Amino acid sequence: MNKTDEWLECLQSNGYRITAPRRVVIETMAQSQHVLNPFDVYEQARQRYPRLGLVTVYRTLEKLEELHLIQRVHQPGGCQAFIGAFSGHQHLLICVKCGRVEFFEGDENGIAELIDTISKKSGYKVKEHWLQLFGLCNQCQAEIA
Repeated sequence: MNKTDEWLECLQSNGYRITAPRRVVIETMAQSQHVLNPFDVYEQARQRYPRLGLVTVYRTLEKLEELHLIQRVHQPGGCQAFIGAFSGHQHLLICVKCGRVEFFEGDENGIAELIDTISKKSGYKVKEHWLQLFGLCNQCQAEIA
């Protein structure tokens, strides 16, 4: 079963109807390897379903996030975007030009040491973390060169 079918099945089993507009939004998100904001999803999905409404995009993204099928990505410009959720504890590399996403597992010892230092200095008891690194992917670097 592919990711799109898994997501559709998850929505149905949680009581959500699968309409044609909702399906195209789910297909767009499930098939993307890029960070997409709601308007990106809207523009891409409308190519396959021209009558799609922006409200449907927002509502579908909200449902997908509630079911932990997608994750919110906080970008430097303040715009919120989404990616398909990942399993386990991974971190993100995000291309600031094309939005391509790659996942990586961090050096947990180094990150743990940093968190410990911050905890001691701030008095916070850190419960979890999420690391996002922003830069240029190889393809975008090649286009600039």
